[in-house]
Amino acid sequence: MAFATFGPKFLWELNTTWSMLAILLNTALGAGMIWANIKHISVLDELQQKIQLDAMGIALGVGIVGGLSYSTMDNANVISGDAEIGFLVILISVSYMIALVVGKKRYA
Repeated sequence: MAFATFGPKFLWELNTTWSMLAILLNTALGAGMIWANIKHISVLDELQQKIQLDAMGIALGVGIVGGLSYSTMDNANVISGDAEIGFLVILISVSYMIALVVGKKRYA
């Protein structure tokens, strides 16, 4: 992600071709991460699968509801800055980790 984000400014001086190649590489690595995550979940036992899927479901719901609310606040000028995708990624990641810890404690 850093390569695609900072490359145009520091490595190839806004060359569109190199930027597209970096974005395609980033997308391919993301697809590989999804495949690896699916493979990882498939080898877990049933309880661990339930904990993982519950945490993912909660993170998805928090991401959608939180992201739409955040975007609406930006459109209504309720917040001072622009809505940034980075905050949504942090919200999803934190909610996933919290849901995972709560799920593991619940079934421990």
